[in-house]
Amino acid sequence: MIAALFPGQGSQEVGMGKALYEGSEVAREVLERAESTLPGLQTLMWEGPEDELKLTANQQPALLAVGYAAFQAYLEAGGTKPNSAAGHSLGEWTAHVAAGTLSLEDALRLVRKRGEYMQEAVPVGAGAMAAVLKVPPQTIQELTAGIDGVEIANLNSPEQTVISGSAEGVAKASERLKEHKARVIPLQVSAPFHSSLMKPARERLAHDLAQITLSQPQFPVYSNVLAQPENRPEIIRELLLEQITQAVRWVEILQHLKAQGVGRFLEFGSGRVLTGLVGRTLVGVDAKNLTSPQEIADNV
Repeated sequence: MIAALFPGQGSQEVGMGKALYEGSEVAREVLERAESTLPGLQTLMWEGPEDELKLTANQQPALLAVGYAAFQAYLEAGGTKPNSAAGHSLGEWTAHVAAGTLSLEDALRLVRKRGEYMQEAVPVGAGAMAAVLKVPPQTIQELTAGIDGVEIANLNSPEQTVISGSAEGVAKASERLKEHKARVIPLQVSAPFHSSLMKPARERLAHDLAQITLSQPQFPVYSNVLAQPENRPEIIRELLLEQITQAVRWVEILQHLKAQGVGRFLEFGSGRVLTGLVGRTLVGVDAKNLTSPQEIADNV
């Protein structure tokens, strides 16, 4: 069985999607639709500048467009339709476009707003995130209990957990974790994603998402919030909002996919972050990242 994976923020790079545009007719069509929906996106993806591409409101639609373009190029090349899909944070939106829950155009406009709202939810410098390595999530939870303003944001692999919250809370938590021999790496992010500080963004996006029609997905898409698939459009709508303030349960998602019989994981779009996380989480499975027509041809 095959699972399609779609990356989130941090996987962007200048030049993303250009090889797909030049080498796949259907990918070119997807990227042209994205450019028509958000004029200037294509130039930003291919020419930068990098600092502008890294802005939350830009990288989210860029990653969605390239992820969906890669997925369509894979199907065009004769790739087998996936049995299920999952996306990391923003990638969950891409997964739903691939599954037909949302149109490409609606999703692009919504994630542009999602990025803007998340950026504007907390003043610059007031929030922070940090990756904690080599310490189990339960230990992190125990060590940070009682520290205000810090939450677990991403359960990425058995040995990589991300904390998020106020700058003061993350700093205090980081010091306590270091005292217990944890390796803590501050993340260069513009806001404390997947924390309760993102509630204003969630509330603003709810108004926009309420105007959009969602369809039942054509294959199961795993929710970041539940670590399980959900196929009811109105529940999916709420879960897409809830994931803004809740943790990404990526380890559980991968484990559940394997338990369902998935032995092949294909990461569509820019980068190979999720391919790496599969390798650090599961044994006895195959994982590939498909970012170009050649990689797609090699793995169809």
